[in-house]
Amino acid sequence: MEKKRSSFSGKIGFVLAAAGSAVGLGNLWRFPYLAAKYGGGIFLLVYIILAVTFGYALMTAEVAIGRKTGLSAIQSFKVLNKKYSFIGYLASLVPIIILPYYCVIGGWVIKYFSVFISGQTTAAAADGYFDSFISQTGQPILWLVIFILITAVIVFLGVEKGIEKASKFLMPVLVVLSVIVAIYSITMPGAMAGVKYYLMPDFSKFSLKTVVAAMGQLFYSMSLAMGIMITYGSYMKKDVDLEKSVSNIEIFDTGIALIAGLMIVPAVFVFNGGDGAAINAGPGLMFVTLPKVFNSMPFGSVIGGLFFILVLFAALTSAISLMETIVSILHDKLGWGRKVSCVIVTLYAIAMALPSSLGFGALSSVQPMGMSFLDFFDFISNSILMPIVAFLTVCFVGYVIKPKAIADEIKLSSAFKKEKLFNVMIKYIAPIFIIMILVSSILNALQIYTL
Repeated sequence: MEKKRSSFSGKIGFVLAAAGSAVGLGNLWRFPYLAAKYGGGIFLLVYIILAVTFGYALMTAEVAIGRKTGLSAIQSFKVLNKKYSFIGYLASLVPIIILPYYCVIGGWVIKYFSVFISGQTTAAAADGYFDSFISQTGQPILWLVIFILITAVIVFLGVEKGIEKASKFLMPVLVVLSVIVAIYSITMPGAMAGVKYYLMPDFSKFSLKTVVAAMGQLFYSMSLAMGIMITYGSYMKKDVDLEKSVSNIEIFDTGIALIAGLMIVPAVFVFNGGDGAAINAGPGLMFVTLPKVFNSMPFGSVIGGLFFILVLFAALTSAISLMETIVSILHDKLGWGRKVSCVIVTLYAIAMALPSSLGFGALSSVQPMGMSFLDFFDFISNSILMPIVAFLTVCFVGYVIKPKAIADEIKLSSAFKKEKLFNVMIKYIAPIFIIMILVSSILNALQIYTL
């Protein structure tokens, strides 16, 4: 076991790595869809309010737990209170389940990037292209293995030399690419109608569904209840301003989500003749609708190539955080070295990714709970485990170790300016919000209630 725990070199390294974890596919394929569906500006307004209250409180709690204990999720809860170590085990299950199927999608992104830079835009825009690709056996597996190996190399290099260096390169480039594609999108003929739809609040569309949708998106977007922020917090030095760092992560995550909307909503708006409700979510938006949009644009191959390298960077930074969390768990719990842990996690990820990849082809007849393997794993991790872990975590902080334990950790590096807000959110409001997310996400996944 290593004598000294790895750490980020400072605040910038931590913020960029944690923001990279938060900025993932959810920002790019779910946020624009929800914003378009719930009236644009009113959804954005609700989302931002929730980010600086609900999201802030949850992320602050997790990062502080990590820095306070200097350990990953399993061990950190055990150190703080042995009776509640089970929360750490549940939190650790989330990245273990998510990493393999996330890498399947990461492989799809690399495939589409290669398609666009090789000028096959028209082929990618054809009806059935995506379904034909994912139903194959060899190609999707090849691309997912490439994606996993890129992720593994960065994690293998360590916290400062691997994750921090990669984040310091990937995050600024991601921001620049986002802005370039967004500017191109909003300057397309007829795009301003889409911009207006996206940014102008439509108060007639405000409802409880708007709040629940914004809450759910924020929750999943910020890498909460996955052990990730606890792990990254454990690498944070004691003299780094924790409260300000959390605020910076939120700004990054929310900013990229807003820009993603400007990239996607106006372009799709122009393409589908101004029907905002026609903007779909998930893989359908990323791999079916957008290729058609890019194919209809001047310089579509270039813009499509830029877009998919942007998506690749977002997917990579999230996959890195998922893999690093599992590696950290093996290190803290079993005492294995980084290199051994990384090799084992890589082999595990490849093996466990196979059902999710083959679930659209060779194993498509196997449907757990009537879902593909990928959708099933996503349902268990996102709709069930994450809200449960978050609920247990806020109750643990609010009523077991008490908010003062978090406040004391934060005050080691700075004044805790939002302490009163934090206390109220953690003890009274966040538990109610999380129960709402849990109920709505289960109903949504079971198609009883749709977001």
